[in-house]
Amino acid sequence: MTKKDTISISSKFLITTATYAAVMVAAILIMAKFFAWMRTDSLSLQASLIDSLLDMAASIINLLVVRQALKPADDEHRFGHGKAEALGGLGQSAFIAGSAVWLIIDALHRLFHPHPLQESGTGSVVMIVAILLTLLLVIYQRYVIKRTRSLAISADSLHYIGDLYTNIGVLISLNISVLFGWTRLDSLVGAGIAGYILYTSWTIGHRALDVLMDRELPDKARLHITQIALKDPRVWGIHDLRTRSAGLQDFIQMHLDMDEKLSLLEAHDVANDVELALQAAFPHAEIIIHQDPVPNREAISS
Repeated sequence: MTKKDTISISSKFLITTATYAAVMVAAILIMAKFFAWMRTDSLSLQASLIDSLLDMAASIINLLVVRQALKPADDEHRFGHGKAEALGGLGQSAFIAGSAVWLIIDALHRLFHPHPLQESGTGSVVMIVAILLTLLLVIYQRYVIKRTRSLAISADSLHYIGDLYTNIGVLISLNISVLFGWTRLDSLVGAGIAGYILYTSWTIGHRALDVLMDRELPDKARLHITQIALKDPRVWGIHDLRTRSAGLQDFIQMHLDMDEKLSLLEAHDVANDVELALQAAFPHAEIIIHQDPVPNREAISS
């Protein structure tokens, strides 16, 4: 038996608005940081600018990917289009990694050939605005992720959570470098930002590969599934439990062991009750249950 849980209109709305919000915030930050970088010639600010450019590119990719992922299942894609999110995440990961390596090389060059910053006032104002805008966006993204479990929004949010730390680091670096003449600090902060971007790239890529390779749900989730199924006293055991995730939707398959003396209608009712209980715990899951008749409980372990 099967049960397909369609993506709700509210979830689609939240995911779509989150992608548009990310693009708008990234565009504003790019213009502001570019102006500040031209005024200060700060490497850490340049690194933050490039990070925002990457965020913009990633958010645009997400916008396109989410449109595809939210399409309902059709005759050619019976399991839906959820893996489009993972494909987009994998592309983001490779793109971001290359940019991070370039930043590290530039930071090393500046570290051995430092030069003083021109002024920090403009850069400081821009970074304060960037911190506030990014914080508001991250709060909204976390809300959307909690409601929808979107991999695309989760990946995008990682960029902007990193921005919070990097923007704070740039703000401190700008002022200390100008006030105390510690010109190499700016290069070190720039290298640190690049390192964080590289780590973010690995995180996104790893999660995307898990989805594309049909990795099982976490052990905690699988244990919960087993406990729900065995809670019904008419279920003597379960086997061949298989799980995977594809974007917004999970897939759960299992075999239930039941008394062979049950009628077909009774066995169907048992499976239906288990499915309803699982659907309540995993509302975004498509569940397939097969009923296996067994002569007695001892036959299950034999």
